Amino acid sequence: MLTHILKVDSISKNFGDKKVLSDIYLECKTGEIVGILGRNGTGKTTLLKIIFGVENAENKFVKLDNKVLNTRKLIFNNISYLSQSSSIPKYFSVKKSIYLSIENTKIEEFYNDEYIHKIREKSISHLSMGELRYLEIKIILFNNSKFCMLDEPFSGLSPIMIDKISSMLLRFENTKGIFITDHNYREIMKVSSKIILLKNGKSIPIKDYNELVEHNYLLNL
Repeated sequence: MLTHILKVDSISKNFGDKKVLSDIYLECKTGEIVGILGRNGTGKTTLLKIIFGVENAENKFVKLDNKVLNTRKLIFNNISYLSQSSSIPKYFSVKKSIYLSIENTKIEEFYNDEYIHKIREKSISHLSMGELRYLEIKIILFNNSKFCMLDEPFSGLSPIMIDKISSMLLRFENTKGIFITDHNYREIMKVSSKIILLKNGKSIPIKDYNELVEHNYLLNL
């Protein structure tokens, strides 16, 4: 399978006089999960929105296989983004959400999932937070984009649902490049191929738990 490389370079972002991101560099290949950690206010969500093109930045370069993605169409064709809030209208049914989002050739494969079968007859408004998040993430993973970005996919979910979603991410690891940010650092470290810490506007590669302690992201317990 052909490997694709997404490079994000020279991202800088200010909010007034405050510099939130300064010359950020990230790289992700298909077959990798890049975990992004950082305390509140360090710019994790802002970074994902800038990459996806829905947040302006003072400076940015986003390149796929060394080709600059400089239009919304190019970005949307190659990168998917799941925000913290749901993007599926509550008046939709689960079936409608699937059929509007998934190619016909992939519908059968999408339904080959015991958990999806459990919720397929429900409306979106009747799903639990975990059910909705599972559905949204699976839809993102089944589309044709080469890369996807997940913002706080584990937030507010039970341990069982976190395990289900983590297992699903790992099943798709070989076909997608995935950026994921969440405060559940243990789960991020478990599923990610590499870890990046955002601190003081910079992106810092992290090897292990001890380095998170060294950079004061975690306490030394």
